[in-house]
Amino acid sequence: MSCEHCNGGGCGGCGSCGELALTLPELALLRCLGQTPFLPIAAARDREKPICLEEPEASPAVLLALAAKGLIRLDYDLPLKNFDYEAYRDIPLHGSMALTAWGQEVLEQIEIQGIEE
Repeated sequence: MSCEHCNGGGCGGCGSCGELALTLPELALLRCLGQTPFLPIAAARDREKPICLEEPEASPAVLLALAAKGLIRLDYDLPLKNFDYEAYRDIPLHGSMALTAWGQEVLEQIEIQGIEE
């Protein structure tokens, strides 16, 4: 399928053309955020490799892919209140992640309609 957001080529999973490609780890993290609305993240100042030690599916690649698709938001200026970031002490930026409205909508559609593999 052609998509203007994907430069006229096959859709890269941006969701704008009605198709959204998700890997199993991406889907697992979306479902986790559907149950736990906010999770901690941390990153170096360049923000190139965000990490979340609490979720095994939350690799830097998964976090960045979901953020690029507009499904989650990575907020380095909004750390979780009353969360102990001790495990992240050597990483300078502490923040949180959550589903976006689009991410919540996609998750609801997956639960209602299921997904194609």
